[in-house]
Amino acid sequence: MKATQARRNRKLGRSTPQFVMLPEWLQRSEAWATMKPGPRALYLELKRRFTGSNNGEIFLSQRDAAKALNVNKDTATAYFRDLLERGFITMTQGGHLGPSGIGQAAKWALQEEPINGKSATKGFMAWRQKQNPVPIIRPPRPENKDIF
Repeated sequence: MKATQARRNRKLGRSTPQFVMLPEWLQRSEAWATMKPGPRALYLELKRRFTGSNNGEIFLSQRDAAKALNVNKDTATAYFRDLLERGFITMTQGGHLGPSGIGQAAKWALQEEPINGKSATKGFMAWRQKQNPVPIIRPPRPENKDIF
């Protein structure tokens, strides 16, 4: 039935709707559950650019990410760093200036998807939030009334 609908849409010049799928197992991971909204929005922006066959070749510069998310470039850079640290993305090629002096954006890979025939690494599934040590509670200093 879906294939028939897709053919009918193509004949009528309609495109099939595009969407970004976030699997439940990804959303249940500790790395996703404890992540702030900004890096989540960046992940969705990266996933929007994933076509199903371009993992490892996803282009998105910090400037373009900042513009898409309506944040400062430095803020977008921090979001990229958070996604890298948690294991959601991998940089497959760093950004650089080309021979003509025109900049080339970094290339990214989503760790939830296979890349170059290799299965997905899913590094975010092993990520754990650092536990804060128990604070040391010191007793109040005794008042020394003999000073004055």
